[in-house]
Amino acid sequence: MNNSPVILKTEFKDLKLFRRGKVRDVYDLGDKLLIVSTDRISCFDVVLPNGIPSKGRVLSSLSCFWFDFLKSVVPNHFITADVAAYPGQLSKYRDQLAGRSMLVVKSKPLAVECIVRGYLSGSGWKEYKKSQSICGIRLPAGLLESSKLPQVIFTPSTKADEGHDMNVAVEYVEEQIGKESSDRLRAFSVAIYKKAAEYAETKGIIIADTKFEFGVHDGKIILIDEALTPDSSRFWPKDGYQPGGPQPSFDKQFVRDYLETLDWDKTPPAPVLPADIIAQTTRKYLEAYKRLTGKEFTNS
Repeated sequence: MNNSPVILKTEFKDLKLFRRGKVRDVYDLGDKLLIVSTDRISCFDVVLPNGIPSKGRVLSSLSCFWFDFLKSVVPNHFITADVAAYPGQLSKYRDQLAGRSMLVVKSKPLAVECIVRGYLSGSGWKEYKKSQSICGIRLPAGLLESSKLPQVIFTPSTKADEGHDMNVAVEYVEEQIGKESSDRLRAFSVAIYKKAAEYAETKGIIIADTKFEFGVHDGKIILIDEALTPDSSRFWPKDGYQPGGPQPSFDKQFVRDYLETLDWDKTPPAPVLPADIIAQTTRKYLEAYKRLTGKEFTNS
């Protein structure tokens, strides 16, 4: 297991902080951004007080893997994760940046979360039980929790740095960014989900759903932020998959499930996680990385 220190927050005083998200600290380098994946974890849109060892490194490394794997489908913002190739001003922070950061082109983010679902779970399952639809998309009757959907569906949501994201119909996206861009987001999202899901199944993982973010750079839509990590996706073991209830997972659903057992109203401050929940979460993230990349996780 990775023995590197847990990093909850970075403070690079001579760099311009672009934004501090729920998990990532982003610094402005002019025409580029430095994205640092911390070990923070958020559930129900609340950042928890504990860090998860190795988490930031897994997120960064998996995103790099997927950006390379999916670049033939849609261009992305990734430049390099090799700290030796970073601008000289970052060399003093090499120990903190190694393995948990990437240099990317700066783009104009589109204000929508592009969620793609191949299976019925999470907020989609809750919405289906009420209305037999998700984001205005009518689904067949009689589906079970974790059922495979008849077809992959695009179910966008609002994007909030603070507070809760809200599921919305495609018409909302069209109003925000125009129909042409909305259609392209849907096409890109479904295409990269299908390619990733097909690959993951060969590695014994079902990608039940995931979310993507896109931006505009030089007039073109590109994939930004992260890609297909245990934070942004539901990863289920293929062996033993059985619709009709929740599935075991290699993602932060494990933490959500624990928090659901507590008397907590899902508003700050969040409860402290027990040591065994933290350790098991790290193991799940490392297992996802190993299965998907075929590599043992290391500090390098």
